[in-house]
Amino acid sequence: MGVFESEPTQLQAIAVRVAEEAADLVRQAREAMLTGEPVQVDTKSTETDVVTAVDRASERLIRRRLAELRPGDGVLGEEEGGPAGGDGVTWVVDPIDGTVNFLYGLPGFAVSVAAQVDGASVAGAVVEPASGRCWTAVRGQGAWLDGRRLHVSAPPRLDLTLVGTGFSYDPARRARQAKVVAELVPRVRDIRRAGAASLDLCAVAAGWLDAYAEHGLHRWDWAAGALIAAEAGALVTLPGEDPELGEDVTFAAAPSIAEPLRALLIELGLPEA
Repeated sequence: MGVFESEPTQLQAIAVRVAEEAADLVRQAREAMLTGEPVQVDTKSTETDVVTAVDRASERLIRRRLAELRPGDGVLGEEEGGPAGGDGVTWVVDPIDGTVNFLYGLPGFAVSVAAQVDGASVAGAVVEPASGRCWTAVRGQGAWLDGRRLHVSAPPRLDLTLVGTGFSYDPARRARQAKVVAELVPRVRDIRRAGAASLDLCAVAAGWLDAYAEHGLHRWDWAAGALIAAEAGALVTLPGEDPELGEDVTFAAAPSIAEPLRALLIELGLPEA
């Protein structure tokens, strides 16, 4: 029996366990930071693309616990890298998705942990440290928020569609993306930019957003959240799956408006943004 057939529930339980432990660490660090304790901050691709000592501590905790609970599995993490896939299970980890929100004291950030087999997510969890909410999914078994089954929304028209998005850290690309969004705003209900891709995908799963599209996400950004959205009934396109929409676009939408929204985004120039 293959890995997926034999272990999905176990993998989900481990994802939840290590994500919640890391979320506790991040929550405690946030509380200390809000009372004035300094946190070390470095930059990555640009001066606005930040990483904190808490990101690194969270990933180290997750790696240590996965080594204890699943010795021999691969781990791909945002801060320390690792294999993108291979035989068996690879754990894909974002130790803090939404680091800028975390740094500013905003509550919209999460710990994301997913188990992938042959590059596809089979189980995952997204935990919000500030609220304690835990989003989970197992491929073929549905998506859940704290024990409540999730279902996507069903907006009847594009002009009644609430769309989430995000922007690149590269200034030139941000400007192109902003032009697309400016033309999109009059055609939909409204736009939301929350700052954490995993939570945006979970919001689609819960029906809090009707759709979400963003350029340039990495595997750790979407590995758990995209599974949760898909298991809640969203139509999901991952980077590389729809070149007409954009080689590096992640797209998740309620089925009722997915195709017209996709066509509109192509018309507005999203693939070149």
